[in-house]
Amino acid sequence: MEEKNRNSFTGSIGFVLAAAASAVGLGNIWRFPYLAARDGGGLFLVIYLALALTFGFALLTTEVAIGRKTKQSPLTAYGKLSEKWKSLGLFSCFIPMLILPYYCVIGGWVVKYFLAYLTLSGEETAVDGYFGDFISGTFPPMLTAVVFLLVTMAIVIGGVEKGIEKFSKILMPILVILVVIIAVFSLTLSYTDKNGVVRTGIEGFKILVVPDLTGITVKSFFTIMMDAMGQLFYSLSISMGIMIAYGSYMRDDTDLIGAIGQIEIFDTGIAFLAGVMVIPAVYVFMGRDGMQAGPGLMFVSLPRVFQDMGQFGGLIGCLFFAMVLFAAITSSVSILEAIVSSFIDRFHLSRRTATLTVGAITFVLAVIVCLGYNKLYFNIVLPNGADAQILDIMDYVSNNLLMPAVSIATCILVGWVLKPDIIIDEVTKNGEKFLRKKMYIVMVKYVAPILLFILLLEAAGIL
Repeated sequence: MEEKNRNSFTGSIGFVLAAAASAVGLGNIWRFPYLAARDGGGLFLVIYLALALTFGFALLTTEVAIGRKTKQSPLTAYGKLSEKWKSLGLFSCFIPMLILPYYCVIGGWVVKYFLAYLTLSGEETAVDGYFGDFISGTFPPMLTAVVFLLVTMAIVIGGVEKGIEKFSKILMPILVILVVIIAVFSLTLSYTDKNGVVRTGIEGFKILVVPDLTGITVKSFFTIMMDAMGQLFYSLSISMGIMIAYGSYMRDDTDLIGAIGQIEIFDTGIAFLAGVMVIPAVYVFMGRDGMQAGPGLMFVSLPRVFQDMGQFGGLIGCLFFAMVLFAAITSSVSILEAIVSSFIDRFHLSRRTATLTVGAITFVLAVIVCLGYNKLYFNIVLPNGADAQILDIMDYVSNNLLMPAVSIATCILVGWVLKPDIIIDEVTKNGEKFLRKKMYIVMVKYVAPILLFILLLEAAGIL
């Protein structure tokens, strides 16, 4: 039964902007461009779009519908659907609890770089060893992580309508404008290297959009598909409990499918524009060798690119890190909300008490993550072959193992135990047409679980 006093978004646009804000995070900015440049440019884009309209659509629809139907947070929603499956809610709540601490630490890194460019000290960030020296420090990374966490908590304490929705309505348009400005500027760049070779932003843009089929085999095509699926999986905030929580705040008269279509457009559009921002700029000044995955792209390669831009570099760097900061905050707000809503529903705490409690736990874990680069430093090799410290281990367990596992279980619950009609009925409760209904049934019962299982095996190093 719906709780009469449960908060809700004021309408469709509020839900769409909040959900899109969650989806537009650091993964779009530092992972999507790298994968697109590595995996055949336009080929990767086509595969990504095809998966967004099928695989991503099915999982996103399922989670939002579960939230709206149960009017519950991820911790308690599964129990409302089936008492035997309520333990799935524990995992759905544990995932954002594991992600938030290290996300705040990375958000703190963004705060550091934004302030450097804002105070006209951006050139210092391009010096060799700057990034490594900062994150291996003891106190400064903790301070920036706390600042980032406090901003996130302040927004969540404000509530669904006056906090999350209001914040998203202000920040998302600004974020989109900044992305477009930087992307257009990136296309106008031109640089002549020491060998007299001229590289332009348009040439870099072609790397992103023109399919490169050189050396493509069945195996390499499958690898690209897995990369695109993995990126889409994380980008849409699936299996973090976020979309269940946000779905629970969706009004019953909102066109659920229409809203999800708008989220897909927002997320895919921003991811593409992130590629337009990053790939041409890095290519112009550093060639293909400048593209790398993860923090190295944002905190090492791009500051050097901004330095090489000359008089406009400082301004573009400041705008870029402002945009990244906005994207990081919108995502961290949604991650925190998934946990806070769970604490409110399960333990009947006030929003303020739940936020402060989760914030305290997050602070402790964030400190441990920061210490992982100095006093608690160690290095291990993960099953997927990557070197890892504390942050990397938390990211690997949450993103590579738990999230696919939770999504597989959700597909089994909806596709085989409760049957897809439970979602279809929720989607069409106001008489809306479900044009992708047959595709949805096939995806949630067969295709999505198989693809997710393959993704899980790949992450575990079995494939």
